[in-house]
Amino acid sequence: MAVRRMTLEAREARLAYWMLAPTFAVILLIVLFPVLLNVWLSFKPVTLADLRAPVPVANERVMQQPEDAGDELVLRLTMRNGSQRITLFGVDWQKTLPAGLTLATVEPRCEQDGRTVACAFGDWEGGYRETLELTFVADTAYLQAGSPDVRDAPTDMRARAENIITNLVFTLDNYRRVLTGTDFWPSLRITLVYTFFSSVGSILLGLFAAQLLNSRFRGQGLLRGLFLFPYVAPVIAVAFVWAFFLDPFSGTVNALGQRWDLLAGPVNFLGQRSIELSLFGLSFAFPLALASVVAFSSWNYFPFAFLFILARLQAVPIDMYEAADVDGAGPFAQFWYITLPNLAGILAVLFLLRFMFLINKFEDIFLLTGGAAGTKNLPVLIYDEAFARSDIGAGSAVAMVLFLVLLIFMFFYYRFAPENE
Repeated sequence: MAVRRMTLEAREARLAYWMLAPTFAVILLIVLFPVLLNVWLSFKPVTLADLRAPVPVANERVMQQPEDAGDELVLRLTMRNGSQRITLFGVDWQKTLPAGLTLATVEPRCEQDGRTVACAFGDWEGGYRETLELTFVADTAYLQAGSPDVRDAPTDMRARAENIITNLVFTLDNYRRVLTGTDFWPSLRITLVYTFFSSVGSILLGLFAAQLLNSRFRGQGLLRGLFLFPYVAPVIAVAFVWAFFLDPFSGTVNALGQRWDLLAGPVNFLGQRSIELSLFGLSFAFPLALASVVAFSSWNYFPFAFLFILARLQAVPIDMYEAADVDGAGPFAQFWYITLPNLAGILAVLFLLRFMFLINKFEDIFLLTGGAAGTKNLPVLIYDEAFARSDIGAGSAVAMVLFLVLLIFMFFYYRFAPENE
């Protein structure tokens, strides 16, 4: 009986796996397809224009209209290759003429069969342009039909082109250009600095907020809801509020700073790359715009850490703090020897999550500074390469480098993190 029961359980398990297989397949496609497509495009010299298949273009213009039988109708074709780089093969143009028109132009590439005129133009290199005039002789049938506009006649123009995205031609030029460019290495450094300090800042603010709300008092629920506001509010709204507050001419921060003699003059927090500061006799350039963006990200995402830390604090046994009070431990000693050890695991997980989220963060910097004043991180560089410069291949190459940086960070994190965490 036991063997039969195990066999039935195995069949049920197998059936369950088969029922879940479509769900797993869809999830894998959603997750893996964009990654694989990005890897593919990073080795392709693809521009934004290449996303649309190149086609031949022909603009028609009637240069001369017949008035009597035997007069000529002149049709000018202004033709071009829709792509500047990709060759079009076997370009054919075909038009069904109104009744009563006969081709009179001696053009070896064009011939008339009944009412149909067909032209075979061969292959067009990228950027190819040509102007061709076709002359037709009109007879009484064309005039009796009311001299219809030849441009309204059915026209078909076709060509073949190699798809640069799906072909098997690969290159390392995207990586070579990105890694040797002037923007990549500063953007990588800014990405790491922004990600690290924003992660640490949001966790520290979340820890401070959790400590404040760890004890019960009147209005605790209201404060908890207010602390969640930066995280749940639309990022575009809070970004514009911060930009207004930090405006050098009408911003609240500059107005209060000058009124209280904290600032000698207007300070462009989001537009000034750095300011000279002196500390203990040492002068250094402080990255003002980058620090302002870090402050915004720390404030915007601290509620995420706050919720996790508060939940963990409420799970710490109160007996430990009571025993510490009996032993004469002060608040700082209790925090250092009781609170922090109990929070070590959740703090490590929070840093991992925040690092993973912030290293891919685009909208914060783009909305506040647009990547100017020394704040261009790799996601903004990806946008610039792919859309501002229309180089999809280079943008994909930067994205792959960013993905590699994240993999390296995760490897070291899991390699050196305590096993029990």
